[in-house]
Amino acid sequence: MNTLKRWIEHHTFLSFVRKEFYHILRDKRTVLIVLGMPVVQIILFGFAISTEVQNIRVAVYNPSHDVMAEEITRKIDANKYFMVVDELHIPGRIEKLFEKSEVDLVVVFEENFSDQLLHAGSNKIQLIVDATDPNTAQTEMGYITNILTDYQREKSGINSAGLQIVPELKLLYNPQMRSAYNFVPGVMGLILMLICAMMTSISIVREKERGTMEILLVSPVRPLSIILAKVLPYMVLSCINLITILLLSVYLLEVPVAGSLFWLSFVSLVFILVSLSLGLLISTLVNTQVAAMLASGMVLILPVVLLSGLIFPVQSMPLPLQWISSIIPAKWYIMAVRKLMIQGVGVVYVWKELVILSSMAFLLVAISLRKFKNRLE
Repeated sequence: MNTLKRWIEHHTFLSFVRKEFYHILRDKRTVLIVLGMPVVQIILFGFAISTEVQNIRVAVYNPSHDVMAEEITRKIDANKYFMVVDELHIPGRIEKLFEKSEVDLVVVFEENFSDQLLHAGSNKIQLIVDATDPNTAQTEMGYITNILTDYQREKSGINSAGLQIVPELKLLYNPQMRSAYNFVPGVMGLILMLICAMMTSISIVREKERGTMEILLVSPVRPLSIILAKVLPYMVLSCINLITILLLSVYLLEVPVAGSLFWLSFVSLVFILVSLSLGLLISTLVNTQVAAMLASGMVLILPVVLLSGLIFPVQSMPLPLQWISSIIPAKWYIMAVRKLMIQGVGVVYVWKELVILSSMAFLLVAISLRKFKNRLE
């Protein structure tokens, strides 16, 4: 009797386990979260998070084209962290290259570099670095310094008197190497994405979950008016947040707005529209607030933190992750804010970011409205 009872209990337990497995496997979203998310996270954290800085774009100004300067240039180009992308003939191009974000570091040799180094026993090399991101700038200078140290050690073995190459640093845009100059643009993108995308999607899905969305849809008010009514308050709150962040950045963190405040505000409004459109799109794809929060948090926030350049430089990531980062709106917004706010360049140098963000906003609004209309039909 006891054996039969235990067998029944065991069989019942297995039936419940089998039933739970069936429930899980039928729900594709749960399977995706349980099995797919660990794979995504290990790939992102494994490849995106790195203290190394790779693919550093270097330009070289070598007016005399002497032997030692060319040898150093070849050693820099042969290093796995660097790639020499330009050899300058006039020093006036240096500033333009940084404004266009075409280089990360410029190496400037003096006239007759080799002769002075051999005769005097020492000479200087000027290193001009974009210090918008202080951590990246320090890493780049450390790499270059190691290359110069190795080169002078090689030459000192040939020349018994010994040679000394002294790097002379020039830090652009952030000479104090303050970290606030780097994280303020990133935090602006993260906060605006959180407020706009997550809160908008949850707000609309809340109406669907409570059943009040159907009441709104059958009312005389047009669907577009309903969407605008739901979105407009979060747009106003995002603008207030933008003003608050800028005021705190300038007066508390002492991060100046070096460029045009008008164009900085305009680019921010375009990014807010993109974020609101993302929230609207998410609200058309899910039916519960929990699903909206998960979609906003894992699909938007995690890539923004890891792949937008907020913390880790995008150029140091593997090529597939760099391609993925190109579809993340926050990446282009952070790049534009750094140029306008920190570097102080004109709007002509952020046309690419502005066009991409505007195209994303138009595309996302069109898709969201189309899906919302299909749902009505």
